[in-house]
Amino acid sequence: MAEMNGNGNNHLRTSGSLFGDIGLPTVIIAVFWVLTLVAGHFVGISMSTLVSDTIKRAGMNGILVLAMVPAIQSGTGPNFALPIGIVCGLLGLVTSIEMDMTGMAWLLTSFALAIPLAAAVGYGYGKLMNAVKGSEMTIATYTGFSIVALMCLAWLMIPFRNPKMGWFIGRGLRETIQLDAVGGAQILNKFLLFTVGDVIVPTGLLLTFAFFAFLVRLFFRSKLGIAISAGGINPKFAQAAGLNIDRNRILANVVSTILGAIGIIVYSQSYGYAQLYTAPLMMAFPAVAAILIGGATASRAKVSHVVIGVVLFQGLLTTALPVANEIFVGTDLSEIMRMIIQNGIILYALTQVKRGVQ
Repeated sequence: MAEMNGNGNNHLRTSGSLFGDIGLPTVIIAVFWVLTLVAGHFVGISMSTLVSDTIKRAGMNGILVLAMVPAIQSGTGPNFALPIGIVCGLLGLVTSIEMDMTGMAWLLTSFALAIPLAAAVGYGYGKLMNAVKGSEMTIATYTGFSIVALMCLAWLMIPFRNPKMGWFIGRGLRETIQLDAVGGAQILNKFLLFTVGDVIVPTGLLLTFAFFAFLVRLFFRSKLGIAISAGGINPKFAQAAGLNIDRNRILANVVSTILGAIGIIVYSQSYGYAQLYTAPLMMAFPAVAAILIGGATASRAKVSHVVIGVVLFQGLLTTALPVANEIFVGTDLSEIMRMIIQNGIILYALTQVKRGVQ
């Protein structure tokens, strides 16, 4: 009997260790996603379409989620001001179109213009985060909202003349700019694209995400990256060890803002459109939700959390909506279900933020 109890305790410890490493909520969401896939199979939805869409959406959103890692590791928490980086990326993108760039030249020019702009703006944002220590997430959220509102005026005032993105009457840029007009739509997705059965694998998109994930992982294994992480874990100890905490926090937010700028360019080329004005307003929340679902907390995040989180979050969104539409035949619940599912996941994610802070 004692032996049986010992074996039982070992099993419990093993299960507890497994959930401790992966996270029980992450396991529950993964199981729920699998169940929706099974439900989709029984209602006649093509599995290859669901898997293809999940892979594509994970690649589209991956770098935006990756932008959370530097901010979290530095101790400023999830970057709710992600729209700052996003508008920098969009500005680089439309400036590249104004310069009449097309194809791969358009993409590379967009990166080249967006990165220094994001670095400069990220520096200012990092200084702001140092000035409001203890209230970073609240201030970051409203900073993101403010920059989007400010850019709504800028998109109307910028004197760009390219007819591919201007209104037909009057001044300003259109809300949605088609990127196929400059040969930029799905330019990364189509690179080395192949199919496995009916599943489409956008190799270029995934390689781009993997490349930046590798760079971030490499950065946080460097001396500077370890110093940033040390400041995030225990600021007093790091300061006593001679580390410049404030400078490292600024640097982390510069990296996060740059990743946000790159991420929206990659996202837009995959989507086929660049969306301006209020479109970036809420884009930080799905990214925050994804990394926290992947197992990160408000104070610790790894690249593996990004990969797991973005696949689960986007997979669940991609799968649950068509399944819901098939179950509730004759109704158009897609937008309602999308909001319920997305906000439900974000609500869960915000509870994880609070736990992480504590």
